[in-house]
Amino acid sequence: MRERYYSLDVFRGITLVLMILVNNQAGKFIYAPLDHSPWNGCTPTDLVFPFFLFAMGNAFAFVLPRLEEAGPRAFLRKVVLRAFLIFLIGYLLNWSPFLEWRGDHLAWKPLADVRVMGVLQRLALCYLLGALMLYYLKPKATFVAVVAILLLYWWACYAFGTPGDPYSLQGYFGLPIDKAIFGEARMYHGEGVAFDPEGLMSTFPAVANMVFGYFVGNYIVTKGKTYEMLSNLFVAGCVFVAMGWCWDLLFPINKKIWTSSYVLFTVGLAMLTLAVLVFLIEFKGWRGRWTKFFDVFGKNPLFLYILSSFFPRLQRLIRWDDVDPVDGKPIHTAPLNWFYNHVCYPLSADKRNAALVYALALIALYAVVAYYLNRKKVYVRV
Repeated sequence: MRERYYSLDVFRGITLVLMILVNNQAGKFIYAPLDHSPWNGCTPTDLVFPFFLFAMGNAFAFVLPRLEEAGPRAFLRKVVLRAFLIFLIGYLLNWSPFLEWRGDHLAWKPLADVRVMGVLQRLALCYLLGALMLYYLKPKATFVAVVAILLLYWWACYAFGTPGDPYSLQGYFGLPIDKAIFGEARMYHGEGVAFDPEGLMSTFPAVANMVFGYFVGNYIVTKGKTYEMLSNLFVAGCVFVAMGWCWDLLFPINKKIWTSSYVLFTVGLAMLTLAVLVFLIEFKGWRGRWTKFFDVFGKNPLFLYILSSFFPRLQRLIRWDDVDPVDGKPIHTAPLNWFYNHVCYPLSADKRNAALVYALALIALYAVVAYYLNRKKVYVRV
């Protein structure tokens, strides 16, 4: 039995809490670190998703030995089914709450307009591809494979992108592929046009975040709690960050098309963050309420993410007439909108604080759920 590292669980919990925090920023005024970079570049918010993939790889380091013992048939059944269920849940979340307001009545949300891809869908595909490589290619060949993927993705972006501007939104080679496969109606429109930041082509380099997470998790538990392990992890993190910065000069760090430089940069920062947590928790014994808070999130990450995505959508089905606090115009409001407008918004002259308080209140709500589930020893697994 492999020794479990509490710091890995805390790392996963911190990542989930940050994901809930940045996904629940309400209103137009948001602190810059809690918003995504407009295009090239990387804010703290842009670290959350790759850190989650990295944490998923960490967890797989404990699962793979059991899957290898079970044999190829059991491995395929387990991995393929899990990936399918996560993808399906993500798709249903995009469709949820299945009803929408049309004028003064509720109607079914058309399935033809439901976005196909999303966060859980990318997690599912990265889990599936990463698991297959690690099982069938073994670690050394998998390392070569992910390096090849990162290099080939760079080449594809440059060779098939718009000449002179291959790394822009409209010049990105994966955009027409997503349009051809999904159709514009089933893609993300947050950029003002049909463009999916979790598109098919950019999913391939994202697999590397999961695989490198596996390598780091496997190295930590294999090497044991030694200062040699810790120093090597820290140095490796610095090297990856430096390589990402250098590659950024030719292939810009960009989350929305998940560039190869972005992969190296975020993997490096994940290594450094994990190294700090291992040092504080495993070596210095800094455990207490702060680690317990994040640990309970890390024990039910998938369920709590689903809840944090589904609940805000579901509550929009309840609505009543209200007044916009900004311009005094009549609006329809829902419970969480009312909470933001009448509780969070008046708290401070700096309206960025309203978005922050709103998100922290939701985290507190989900923390109650997380603590209850942990107390009852209910751990939702897919």
